[in-house]
Amino acid sequence: MTKQLMRGSHVLGEAAVRAGCRYYFGYPITPQNEVPEYLSGRLLEVGGTFVQAESELSSINMVIGAAMAGGRVMTSSSSPGISLKQEGISYLAGQEMPAVIANMIRGGPGLGNIAPAQSDYFQATRGGGHGDYRCLVLAPASCQELCDLTFSAFDLADKYRNPVMILGDGLMGQMMEPVEFPEPVDPAALPKKDWILDGAKGRPSRIILSMLLDPKRLEAHNYKLTRKYDAMTAAEQRWEEYQCDDALLVVVAYGTAARIVKGAIKRVREMGLKVGLFRPISLYPFPKEPLSRLTQRVRQVLVFEMSSGQMVEDVQIAVKSQAEVHFYGRPGGVIPTPEEVAHQISHYYHNAHLAQGEAADGRRAGGAA
Repeated sequence: MTKQLMRGSHVLGEAAVRAGCRYYFGYPITPQNEVPEYLSGRLLEVGGTFVQAESELSSINMVIGAAMAGGRVMTSSSSPGISLKQEGISYLAGQEMPAVIANMIRGGPGLGNIAPAQSDYFQATRGGGHGDYRCLVLAPASCQELCDLTFSAFDLADKYRNPVMILGDGLMGQMMEPVEFPEPVDPAALPKKDWILDGAKGRPSRIILSMLLDPKRLEAHNYKLTRKYDAMTAAEQRWEEYQCDDALLVVVAYGTAARIVKGAIKRVREMGLKVGLFRPISLYPFPKEPLSRLTQRVRQVLVFEMSSGQMVEDVQIAVKSQAEVHFYGRPGGVIPTPEEVAHQISHYYHNAHLAQGEAADGRRAGGAA
């Protein structure tokens, strides 16, 4: 397979088509308009269906219809547009319908701006809409990973009969990188779904709904969903560790922020600071267990987000009292440079007296020799 140089939004669209997606319903909003623009032509080439709906509300309800009929279906938007889709996403979860939802986050709250941000973490990982439900949430950090996780998103949506959210941002959607695409999936070769609504000729009728008026029946349904989320948590945690083997301070960051941190770590490593990166790839389920194991050894953690601080709460839950958790954030669409983040890392490193501890260890080793 040869690599192709592509814009992130186009990578998302092409990966969706190759993953077997044949239905897309959406409504324009910056900075993800290149996704529907690409799919408006690409889906026609494979006999798929593209509809620019009259609103976000209409598009998410069209997604529900296509999911009920058994198709691999996707929608995409950016922060305020995802907010408008929340009722429909709750319906998808309640009805146990598979779908992929991509959010290229922009600065908020309100209409905010069109600059890259990470301020939708709570909305994505806590369900976002009404009721007790969760979406699987995947956070790529490169165009190649965006491609790979899009394939995974469709598989996971079908596996768990649950909406899956891909959490990117405006920078990831616009940047261009070389990407190697997996072989295309033939939708006809996918496992048959025995719950879809495809006409009841020759079989008993099926009903899909999320309105259960009997409280006991709805309670039982919620317990069923909870067991499914527990299964997700056990099987679907994804993460990356970077230069953590000897780290005295670990930075936790995801997506675009993690790429900035990697550049910063290269700089502080040249200064002799032992710093590593823990990057959650699945934001729900959050990889609590591996982070907890890491902080049994590393006692200083710095969380960096392009927000006022949201993922930091999951980090604190995972770490408990095993390590001291610090936070540094840039909200509103500001993208800090690796140099700026390196400066912050150095600040926390020295404030935690890690450099002094290393020097003392060196003196003790020298005396012993």
